[in-house]
Amino acid sequence: MKTAIHDRYGEPAVVEIREIPTPVPVEDQVLVKVHAASVNRADLDWLLPKSQLFRVFTGVRGPRRNRPGLDVAGVVEALGPTASRFKVGDMVFADMFWFGHGSFAEYVCAPERAFQLIPPGMSFEDAATLPHAALLAVQGMRPRYGQRVGPGSRVLIVGASGNVGPFAVQIAKHLGAEVTGVCRTEKLDFVRSLGADHAIDYTTTDYTKTGPYDWILDVDAHRSIRDFVKCLRPNGVYMAMGGNGAWIRSLPVLALTGWRTARGKHLGLMPGWRAFAPADVAALKEFIAAGVIKPRIDRRYPLADVREALQAVHDGRVQGKVVITV
Repeated sequence: MKTAIHDRYGEPAVVEIREIPTPVPVEDQVLVKVHAASVNRADLDWLLPKSQLFRVFTGVRGPRRNRPGLDVAGVVEALGPTASRFKVGDMVFADMFWFGHGSFAEYVCAPERAFQLIPPGMSFEDAATLPHAALLAVQGMRPRYGQRVGPGSRVLIVGASGNVGPFAVQIAKHLGAEVTGVCRTEKLDFVRSLGADHAIDYTTTDYTKTGPYDWILDVDAHRSIRDFVKCLRPNGVYMAMGGNGAWIRSLPVLALTGWRTARGKHLGLMPGWRAFAPADVAALKEFIAAGVIKPRIDRRYPLADVREALQAVHDGRVQGKVVITV
């Protein structure tokens, strides 16, 4: 089978397509023929770690997981001898985070617990956009610290136009919030089309001087966490899903010098992240059935052009998701 592989860290150009043996499912494994996969910024974090510290997890000298790709949607083609949840022909999707990655390929093989049935009537391409990014958005809008997003809440979503942001905007609006999305100039109309009440161009406006907000979701943090203290209401929640080195370094600084000024505000990394947890998938399917979440696909690439797909996300110019078709 054909699969994307990278033997060293670097820009998307280090990824190449190779032929490897098609896996044979054993025990409770399921072999899935891939119809579509989608690109996440998390794929780039494993391809080109943001810091040397992150390489403790990804591999110090080279990548431990050299087959990129998290999101996948396809058809069950074969079952291991003890697999019982699915039958051949079932349409399934998954986040391969805990199962070696590797969704940019013609087949994936993993224990049956990795997969869930695709929501009825949904295409493979739409389903492939959901497992990683949409579930992050579901978790990012879950009640925390005794607070919840609801009618009257003022919500700021930083990174509203990329992988996670569009799903978060749609969920927050469904919950009744007044939503402000942050993006670059050429994406303002796209963010408004998602339902956001306001769109801020971060190239011209300092969004940390707006608000105050009850809830801030920062998809990929680049500003010091201290910058958000003043634009967050008392008892408000600021959560980031990750960030660059400067943001990470600001965490201990705030802990040492800034908690008193926070006045009960909750700031930090989003706690309790779980990849493709069944309860979150169930909540996601409810949103889909209710028409709350509608995937927005910007571009499609064949598997042979996986480097171009990764580069498009790396450049930050896409609006919504990038899908790889197989």
